[in-house]
Amino acid sequence: MKTRFLISGGGTGGHIFPALAIANKIKQENPDAEILFVGASDKMEMKRVPEAGYPIEGLDIYGISRDFSLKGIWRNAKLPFVLFKAMRKARKIIRNFKPDIAIGVGGFASGPALKAADQLGVPTLLQEQNSYPGVTNKMLAPKAKRICVAYSGLEKYFPQEKIVMTGNPIRAEILNLKRKDPKAYEYFDFKPERKTILVVGGSLGARTLNETMAAHLDDFRKTDLQLLWQTGESFYKNIDSKLLAEQDDHVRILPFIRNMNDAYSMADIIISRAGALAIAELSVVGVPAILVPFPYAAEDHQTYNAKALSTKDAAVLIPDSVAREELMPTLMQLVNDPARCLAMGENMHALAQPDAIDHIYQEIEKV
Repeated sequence: MKTRFLISGGGTGGHIFPALAIANKIKQENPDAEILFVGASDKMEMKRVPEAGYPIEGLDIYGISRDFSLKGIWRNAKLPFVLFKAMRKARKIIRNFKPDIAIGVGGFASGPALKAADQLGVPTLLQEQNSYPGVTNKMLAPKAKRICVAYSGLEKYFPQEKIVMTGNPIRAEILNLKRKDPKAYEYFDFKPERKTILVVGGSLGARTLNETMAAHLDDFRKTDLQLLWQTGESFYKNIDSKLLAEQDDHVRILPFIRNMNDAYSMADIIISRAGALAIAELSVVGVPAILVPFPYAAEDHQTYNAKALSTKDAAVLIPDSVAREELMPTLMQLVNDPARCLAMGENMHALAQPDAIDHIYQEIEKV
């Protein structure tokens, strides 16, 4: 009899990519396993999960709005009815699929999906990526059989006896990354002899990073650097056509980088937000980073993530409020200090947890 795994969560790459890493590990260890994803019907998982070869069901669900305009108040007023409808559909999905376990990775959809699973007698496991848990995982924790975490101190939010320190799961292609792969340069049509700067504001982009890059494209040409810049879909849709026309053999502007392993392969310095998934991947890649934490993350957890690296001189932390002024000067200082870059890369790599996905799979098997 085939084992069935239901995986739920999403909204951003920080939830989706760990979920896909878990699914791929399950398939690797158990090729006959049946896997079904449950996501939010208007979020990026509805595109990324099928691209990875897995079926997904969508729930019409959203989170609490922090917008106190009339529109935000109305959305919050409707939320109980939205949740009721999402729960009803989640129960139907679970009755039809009959999973042996439900795995939640955070995000709106995992709330109804895992709550319905628990009500129907399906054991649940949570994977929490961040140093400060999201609302959904905190709500689901009391009923979960196991909670896999990447940071210490989470007993403040979760039952201590359920917590297992595993680290964050990383995509296999990044774990098996080949640094300075000629095929990566060929794919992006970049030159191996030039230093490459990779800018990623997360899967949805980052306004501060995008606006700073847009203002400094000439600096990359003047210093003979290569810029690979992921803008996020929304910024790219509204990007000035003149900016796109400025692309040449020094600059590549993309809404989303699908083959991130090639991007990491070329990168000499990475500029990024400080989400948990980004931190996990950067440590495996092992190159110096400039981190600009998203200032509105819950409990400012991205700043805490970044501090964990900057205190070990694996990264430079620049607050979002001063990034427009300080980001480029800091980057140029690093570009001109190869000895420090080498030391930072080694410090970064020392923080890697490449076995996280194995530990998480072991916990799934136990449950």
